[in-house]
Amino acid sequence: MKLGYFTMPLHPPGRNYIETLKEDREAILMADRLGYTEAFVGEHTTDLAETIPSCLMFLSTLVHATKNIKLGTGTLNLPNGHPAAFAANVAMLDNMLEGRLIVGISPGGLPSDMEMFENLDKDRKAMFLECINHMIALWTGEAPYNLKGQFWNLSTERTLITEIGQGTILKTFQRPHPPIVVTAVEPFSAGVSAAAARGWEPISANFLLPQWVKSHWGKYQDGCQQGNRAADPANWRVAKTVFVTDDADVAQRYGKGEDSPYRFYYKQLLYKLRKAGRTNLFKKSKDAPDDSVTLDGVVDDLVIAGTPEQVTEQLLAFREQIGDFGTLLYCGIDWMDAKLGKRSMELMAEKVMPALNAAIKK
Repeated sequence: MKLGYFTMPLHPPGRNYIETLKEDREAILMADRLGYTEAFVGEHTTDLAETIPSCLMFLSTLVHATKNIKLGTGTLNLPNGHPAAFAANVAMLDNMLEGRLIVGISPGGLPSDMEMFENLDKDRKAMFLECINHMIALWTGEAPYNLKGQFWNLSTERTLITEIGQGTILKTFQRPHPPIVVTAVEPFSAGVSAAAARGWEPISANFLLPQWVKSHWGKYQDGCQQGNRAADPANWRVAKTVFVTDDADVAQRYGKGEDSPYRFYYKQLLYKLRKAGRTNLFKKSKDAPDDSVTLDGVVDDLVIAGTPEQVTEQLLAFREQIGDFGTLLYCGIDWMDAKLGKRSMELMAEKVMPALNAAIKK
């Protein structure tokens, strides 16, 4: 099993913005040094807790500072932009990274972003699909383009000047385009099947209970069958909220206590999802009432915290519940205590993953 990194990111709104940007960047530089294989960064425009409005711009600051780690958009919220701009910017970054780019895409999930970009009441799934289809057509097609859609029409037919290069979109470094992944945030996500049928791979979100994460594998198998390809667990990425420390008491305090940054993370997430009518993500049964979902329960169910030995044991139990998968994505959390945050990443790479893989091979 490989180890990767995924951050939304999410910080207390009162923190200094410059400091949090530096912290988010430092975490990925550290992940590269520690051998994490990939790092995904999210984006939102209208949120003072999730403060990276452009993951492409943020990732570009890491191009020359990282050596081996693959960098991923986690995700590009396609209805909020224009397919030509997405296609060109992705192509540029893929070339800058010389192929170390993974393209994560989604319809977006923040209602205030939807309102800001005037798609709150539109069919965002249809916009998402049309946008990525246009992007792929631009990467794989030749000018002059003439792409018609419900939301965007793309053309350079009237202005193409082939001999000087005008009217042509950049090609990606990876051909026909970088790998595409989708984040699955719903139980039994139909999007996983649709993505797998097209050769794309899933990331199961860290805020889903194990039984709902498990449901993604069946949907992935269905999609692979539709796409006439084998469903390989190695292609399944699963995100998990993990805190590793040398002291079991510190693990409980910093990982789950009242002042825990992990608790803050899930307090923010639970509040947003409750307001959006999506508490079902945290329910152990679809018939459970909304008021059965509490912050204490969510933190207990979804945060894995402990010493390296304890975390290894908990992750093996989690894997036993959901089945085999290829990459564990360690979720980035605000470094309320930078020493503990960094130590957790170190222990995850140097202690937990070797023990985890040794146990899996037995």
